[in-house]
Amino acid sequence: ISGASFNADHLITELLRSNEDNKRKFFSKNFELKINVEKVYLDANNKIDNLKGKIILSNNEVVNLNLESDFSNNKKITFTIRDNNGEKITTLFSDEAKPLVDRYKFIKGFTEGKLDFYSSKKNNESKSNLKIYDFKLKELPALTKILSLASLQGIADLLSGEGIRFSEFEMNFDNKADLMTINEIYAIGPAISILMEGYVEKDSLVSLRGTLVPATTINKTIGSIPLIGNILVGQKVGEGVFGVSFKIKGPPKDLETTVNPIKTLTPRFITRTLEKIKKN
Repeated sequence: ISGASFNADHLITELLRSNEDNKRKFFSKNFELKINVEKVYLDANNKIDNLKGKIILSNNEVVNLNLESDFSNNKKITFTIRDNNGEKITTLFSDEAKPLVDRYKFIKGFTEGKLDFYSSKKNNESKSNLKIYDFKLKELPALTKILSLASLQGIADLLSGEGIRFSEFEMNFDNKADLMTINEIYAIGPAISILMEGYVEKDSLVSLRGTLVPATTINKTIGSIPLIGNILVGQKVGEGVFGVSFKIKGPPKDLETTVNPIKTLTPRFITRTLEKIKKN
Protein backbone atom coordinates (compact mmCIF):
# COMPACT_ATOMS: atom_id res chain seq x y z
CA ILE A 1 0.00 0.00 0.00
CA SER A 2 1.44 3.36 -1.01
CA GLY A 3 -0.09 6.76 -1.43
CA ALA A 4 -0.36 10.36 -0.34
CA SER A 5 -2.76 9.91 2.60
CA PHE A 6 -4.70 7.33 4.61
CA ASN A 7 -7.28 7.56 7.42
CA ALA A 8 -6.18 5.02 10.05
CA ASP A 9 -8.67 5.90 12.79
CA HIS A 10 -10.72 2.70 12.54
CA LEU A 11 -7.67 0.50 11.92
CA ILE A 12 -5.94 1.77 15.08
CA THR A 13 -9.05 1.04 17.12
CA GLU A 14 -9.09 -2.56 15.87
CA LEU A 15 -5.37 -3.18 16.37
CA LEU A 16 -5.32 -1.76 19.91
CA ARG A 17 -8.35 -3.61 21.20
CA SER A 18 -7.45 -5.63 24.26
CA ASN A 19 -10.49 -7.88 23.92
CA GLU A 20 -10.14 -9.93 20.75
CA ASP A 21 -13.12 -12.23 21.13
CA ASN A 22 -14.70 -10.60 18.08
CA LYS A 23 -14.65 -13.21 15.34
CA ARG A 24 -15.73 -11.07 12.41
CA LYS A 25 -13.80 -11.81 9.26
CA PHE A 26 -12.19 -8.68 7.91
CA PHE A 27 -9.91 -10.56 5.50
CA SER A 28 -10.60 -13.82 3.70
CA LYS A 29 -6.99 -14.58 2.68
CA ASN A 30 -3.54 -14.59 4.24
CA PHE A 31 -1.22 -11.92 2.90
CA GLU A 32 1.60 -9.46 3.57
CA LEU A 33 1.19 -5.72 3.20
CA LYS A 34 4.10 -3.37 2.59
CA ILE A 35 3.22 0.16 3.56
CA ASN A 36 4.60 3.50 2.42
CA VAL A 37 2.21 6.41 2.98
CA GLU A 38 3.09 10.11 3.12
CA LYS A 39 0.39 11.23 5.57
CA VAL A 40 -1.70 9.12 7.95
CA TYR A 41 -4.58 10.59 9.92
CA LEU A 42 -4.83 9.05 13.40
CA ASP A 43 -8.10 10.87 14.06
CA ALA A 44 -9.73 14.17 13.16
CA ASN A 45 -7.02 16.22 14.90
CA ASN A 46 -3.75 14.27 14.63
CA LYS A 47 -1.63 12.98 11.80
CA ILE A 48 1.77 11.39 11.24
CA ASP A 49 4.11 11.50 8.24
CA ASN A 50 6.09 8.95 6.25
CA LEU A 51 4.53 5.76 7.60
CA LYS A 52 6.62 2.77 6.52
CA GLY A 53 6.65 -0.93 7.38
CA LYS A 54 4.78 -4.18 6.87
CA ILE A 55 1.83 -6.16 8.17
CA ILE A 56 1.46 -9.95 7.85
CA LEU A 57 -2.00 -11.46 8.34
CA SER A 58 -2.81 -15.14 8.82
CA ASN A 59 -6.24 -16.63 9.60
CA ASN A 60 -7.72 -13.14 9.87
CA GLU A 61 -5.17 -12.16 12.53
CA VAL A 62 -2.13 -9.90 12.54
CA VAL A 63 0.84 -12.19 13.24
CA ASN A 64 3.61 -9.74 12.39
CA LEU A 65 3.59 -5.97 12.22
CA ASN A 66 6.37 -3.41 12.13
CA LEU A 67 5.46 0.22 11.50
CA GLU A 68 7.42 3.44 11.97
CA SER A 69 6.43 7.04 11.38
CA ASP A 70 7.14 10.65 12.33
CA PHE A 71 5.11 13.46 13.82
CA SER A 72 5.43 16.89 12.25
CA ASN A 73 8.09 17.87 14.81
CA ASN A 74 10.26 14.85 13.85
CA LYS A 75 9.27 12.91 16.94
CA LYS A 76 8.86 9.17 16.39
CA ILE A 77 6.14 6.58 16.77
CA THR A 78 6.71 2.81 16.38
CA PHE A 79 4.23 -0.04 16.57
CA THR A 80 5.16 -3.75 16.48
CA ILE A 81 3.39 -7.08 16.81
CA ARG A 82 5.25 -10.39 16.65
CA ASP A 83 4.57 -14.01 17.44
CA ASN A 84 6.92 -15.76 19.87
CA ASN A 85 6.07 -19.47 20.05
CA GLY A 86 2.35 -18.83 20.29
CA GLU A 87 2.73 -15.74 22.45
CA LYS A 88 1.76 -12.46 20.80
CA ILE A 89 4.04 -9.57 21.77
CA THR A 90 2.78 -6.05 21.12
CA THR A 91 4.82 -2.87 21.62
CA LEU A 92 3.95 0.74 21.02
CA PHE A 93 6.24 3.71 21.61
CA SER A 94 5.35 7.30 20.86
CA ASP A 95 7.26 10.51 21.51
CA GLU A 96 3.81 12.15 21.46
CA ALA A 97 1.39 10.51 23.91
CA LYS A 98 -1.50 12.93 23.38
CA PRO A 99 -2.92 11.50 20.10
CA LEU A 100 -3.26 8.09 21.77
CA VAL A 101 -4.48 9.25 25.19
CA ASP A 102 -7.06 11.51 23.53
CA ARG A 103 -8.87 8.40 22.30
CA TYR A 104 -10.12 7.97 25.88
CA LYS A 105 -12.82 10.63 26.08
CA PHE A 106 -13.01 10.72 29.90
CA ILE A 107 -9.52 12.27 30.00
CA LYS A 108 -9.50 15.96 29.14
CA GLY A 109 -6.71 18.48 28.80
CA PHE A 110 -3.87 15.96 28.44
CA THR A 111 -0.71 17.59 27.08
CA GLU A 112 2.91 16.64 26.38
CA GLY A 113 4.19 13.20 27.42
CA LYS A 114 5.85 10.13 25.94
CA LEU A 115 4.13 6.73 25.87
CA ASP A 116 5.65 3.26 26.12
CA PHE A 117 3.40 0.17 25.97
CA TYR A 118 4.24 -3.55 26.14
CA SER A 119 1.83 -6.49 26.11
CA SER A 120 2.13 -10.26 25.86
CA LYS A 121 -0.88 -12.42 25.05
CA LYS A 122 -1.30 -16.20 25.12
CA ASN A 123 -4.42 -18.38 25.29
CA ASN A 124 -6.63 -15.28 25.20
CA GLU A 125 -5.01 -13.81 28.32
CA SER A 126 -2.79 -10.74 28.15
CA LYS A 127 -0.37 -9.09 30.56
CA SER A 128 0.42 -5.47 29.83
CA ASN A 129 2.54 -2.57 31.04
CA LEU A 130 1.84 1.05 30.15
CA LYS A 131 4.15 3.94 30.98
CA ILE A 132 3.64 7.63 30.27
CA TYR A 133 6.37 10.14 31.09
CA ASP A 134 6.42 13.91 31.73
CA PHE A 135 2.86 15.01 31.05
CA LYS A 136 0.25 17.42 32.33
CA LEU A 137 -3.40 16.69 33.09
CA LYS A 138 -6.11 19.35 33.29
CA GLU A 139 -9.33 17.41 33.82
CA LEU A 140 -10.08 13.94 35.14
CA PRO A 141 -13.47 13.84 36.93
CA ALA A 142 -12.65 10.93 39.25
CA LEU A 143 -9.42 12.57 40.43
CA THR A 144 -11.10 15.95 40.88
CA LYS A 145 -13.76 14.35 43.07
CA ILE A 146 -11.18 12.58 45.25
CA LEU A 147 -9.26 15.83 45.75
CA SER A 148 -12.44 17.73 46.64
CA LEU A 149 -13.68 15.08 49.07
CA ALA A 150 -10.24 15.02 50.68
CA SER A 151 -10.39 18.81 51.20
CA LEU A 152 -7.36 19.23 48.93
CA GLN A 153 -9.09 22.08 47.14
CA GLY A 154 -5.85 23.83 46.23
CA ILE A 155 -4.70 20.84 44.21
CA ALA A 156 -8.21 20.38 42.77
CA ASP A 157 -8.14 24.01 41.60
CA LEU A 158 -4.74 23.41 40.05
CA LEU A 159 -6.10 20.40 38.18
CA SER A 160 -8.99 22.38 36.71
CA GLY A 161 -6.79 25.42 36.04
CA GLU A 162 -3.30 25.13 34.62
CA GLY A 163 -3.22 21.37 35.24
CA ILE A 164 -1.24 18.93 37.38
CA ARG A 165 2.10 17.67 36.14
CA PHE A 166 3.22 14.05 36.52
CA SER A 167 6.76 12.87 35.91
CA GLU A 168 5.68 9.24 35.45
CA PHE A 169 2.56 7.09 35.25
CA GLU A 170 2.86 3.29 35.24
CA MET A 171 0.05 0.74 34.96
CA ASN A 172 0.37 -3.05 35.12
CA PHE A 173 -2.78 -4.90 34.11
CA ASP A 174 -4.14 -8.22 32.83
CA ASN A 175 -6.99 -8.84 30.39
CA LYS A 176 -9.11 -11.97 30.07
CA ALA A 177 -12.43 -11.88 28.22
CA ASP A 178 -14.39 -8.90 29.62
CA LEU A 179 -12.31 -8.54 32.81
CA MET A 180 -9.39 -6.17 33.23
CA THR A 181 -7.44 -6.73 36.45
CA ILE A 182 -5.38 -3.70 37.43
CA ASN A 183 -2.49 -5.03 39.48
CA GLU A 184 -1.04 -1.59 40.07
CA ILE A 185 -1.25 1.99 38.93
CA TYR A 186 1.39 4.34 40.25
CA ALA A 187 1.71 8.00 39.31
CA ILE A 188 4.19 10.48 40.76
CA GLY A 189 4.49 14.21 40.26
CA PRO A 190 5.48 17.49 41.95
CA ALA A 191 2.00 17.94 43.48
CA ILE A 192 0.65 14.45 44.27
CA SER A 193 1.40 10.75 44.02
CA ILE A 194 -1.18 7.98 43.60
CA LEU A 195 -1.05 4.22 44.14
CA MET A 196 -4.08 2.23 42.99
CA GLU A 197 -5.36 -1.26 42.13
CA GLY A 198 -8.66 -2.94 41.23
CA TYR A 199 -10.60 -4.34 38.32
CA VAL A 200 -12.94 -3.33 35.52
CA GLU A 201 -15.70 -5.53 34.12
CA LYS A 202 -16.40 -4.26 30.63
CA ASP A 203 -19.47 -2.00 30.42
CA SER A 204 -20.76 -3.18 33.83
CA LEU A 205 -18.57 -2.52 36.88
CA VAL A 206 -15.54 -0.51 37.98
CA SER A 207 -13.90 -1.28 41.33
CA LEU A 208 -10.75 0.61 42.32
CA ARG A 209 -9.04 1.45 45.59
CA GLY A 210 -5.89 3.34 46.35
CA THR A 211 -3.93 6.01 48.16
CA LEU A 212 -3.37 9.65 47.21
CA VAL A 213 -0.67 11.64 48.96
CA PRO A 214 0.41 15.29 48.50
CA ALA A 215 4.07 15.75 47.64
CA THR A 216 4.73 17.63 50.89
CA THR A 217 3.68 14.58 52.91
CA ILE A 218 5.86 12.28 50.81
CA ASN A 219 8.88 14.55 51.31
CA LYS A 220 8.25 14.75 55.04
CA THR A 221 7.86 10.98 55.41
CA ILE A 222 10.87 10.04 53.30
CA GLY A 223 12.87 12.89 54.81
CA SER A 224 12.41 11.28 58.23
CA ILE A 225 14.30 8.17 57.10
CA PRO A 226 17.88 8.58 58.37
CA LEU A 227 20.53 9.28 55.72
CA ILE A 228 18.33 8.19 52.77
CA GLY A 229 15.80 10.93 53.46
CA ASN A 230 18.47 13.64 53.70
CA ILE A 231 20.01 12.56 50.43
CA LEU A 232 16.72 12.36 48.50
CA VAL A 233 14.70 15.33 49.73
CA GLY A 234 17.08 17.37 51.88
CA GLN A 235 16.66 18.36 55.51
CA LYS A 236 14.12 21.14 54.95
CA VAL A 237 10.62 19.86 54.28
CA GLY A 238 7.33 21.70 54.01
CA GLU A 239 4.32 21.08 56.14
CA GLY A 240 1.37 19.31 54.55
CA VAL A 241 -1.72 17.24 55.21
CA PHE A 242 -1.57 13.48 55.35
CA GLY A 243 -2.92 11.57 52.39
CA VAL A 244 -6.21 9.79 51.85
CA SER A 245 -7.31 6.30 50.96
CA PHE A 246 -10.10 6.14 48.41
CA LYS A 247 -12.50 3.75 46.72
CA ILE A 248 -14.22 4.15 43.36
CA LYS A 249 -16.95 1.62 42.61
CA GLY A 250 -20.06 1.20 40.49
CA PRO A 251 -21.30 1.13 36.90
CA PRO A 252 -19.08 3.22 34.58
CA LYS A 253 -21.71 5.98 34.30
CA ASP A 254 -22.62 6.04 38.00
CA LEU A 255 -19.42 5.73 40.01
CA GLU A 256 -19.45 6.25 43.78
CA THR A 257 -16.31 7.70 45.35
CA THR A 258 -15.43 7.56 49.05
CA VAL A 259 -12.33 8.84 50.84
CA ASN A 260 -10.82 8.41 54.30
CA PRO A 261 -7.82 10.21 55.84
CA ILE A 262 -4.67 8.22 56.53
CA LYS A 263 -2.00 8.93 59.13
CA THR A 264 0.73 6.63 57.85
CA LEU A 265 2.02 5.56 54.46
CA THR A 266 2.24 1.86 53.67
CA PRO A 267 5.70 0.34 53.10
CA ARG A 268 4.60 -0.47 49.54
CA PHE A 269 3.83 3.19 48.80
CA ILE A 270 7.14 4.37 50.27
CA THR A 271 9.08 1.67 48.40
CA ARG A 272 7.51 2.57 45.05
CA THR A 273 8.16 6.26 45.66
CA LEU A 274 11.80 5.66 46.55
CA GLU A 275 12.23 3.57 43.40
CA LYS A 276 10.91 6.38 41.22
CA ILE A 277 12.85 9.15 42.98
CA LYS A 278 16.13 7.25 42.75
CA LYS A 279 15.52 6.44 39.07
CA ASN A 280 14.87 10.08 38.24
